[in-house]
Amino acid sequence: MATASKKPARTVFTLRIELVDSQPLIWRRIVISGHASFAVLHHVIQAAMGWHDAHLHEFRVGERSIGVPDPEYDNPDRPTAIEKSVRLNRLLGTGTTFTYLYDFGDGWKHRLSVEQVKDVGDRHGDGCVARVESGARACPPEDAGGIDAYQDFLARWEHDPYGEQTEDVRTWAGLDFDPARFDRPAANAAIDRMFWNGWVK
Repeated sequence: MATASKKPARTVFTLRIELVDSQPLIWRRIVISGHASFAVLHHVIQAAMGWHDAHLHEFRVGERSIGVPDPEYDNPDRPTAIEKSVRLNRLLGTGTTFTYLYDFGDGWKHRLSVEQVKDVGDRHGDGCVARVESGARACPPEDAGGIDAYQDFLARWEHDPYGEQTEDVRTWAGLDFDPARFDRPAANAAIDRMFWNGWVK
C-alpha cells in the first residue's frame, strides 16, 4: 500500500486549456503534478491565463461538480466536491476532457483536455510542479462582460481602434493591453511566486 500511495506523486499531467468560443483561440498548455488538487489547478489556471481570481469558479468533470461548496447556491441533488480534497490523478486520465467556469456572471468557460499523463519517477518527490509550456493571445480583461462582449470589443479594436467605445475599454483594460500578446515568462513567474510564498498548497 505504501508504494501505491506514492505513485500518484510521480505522475505529471499535460493539460491544454482553451477559452471556449474565443476567436482567434486563446489557449494555454500547462504541465502539473498529478498529485495536485483541483484547488491547486484553479490557481495555476488563473496565473496561466492571466485572470485575477476575483470571482467564483467551478470545475465540471462529467456530471461531477468540484469547487468551493456554497449551500446558498449548490444543487442539493448534486453537491459540490471540495476542490482541496480531490486530486487530479484520482479523477483524470489521458484523453479526459472537462470544464472550468470562471466568473458566474461573465461566464468564462474553459475547456481542459488531458493530453498526456507521464510517469516521472522520483524526480519531483512529493512536491507539486506546475508550469506553462506554451499558449497564445492575452486573457480578456476582468469584468469584460463575457466572451460575446469581448469578441465585439476585438472587432471594434480591429475596425475602429481609436473610436470612443474602443478607447474606453482600452483605458479600463490598461493602455498597454494587447489582445495578441501572451507573456509566458510572466505567467510562469506568477506560478513560481504562488508556490514560493506558500499561497498554494
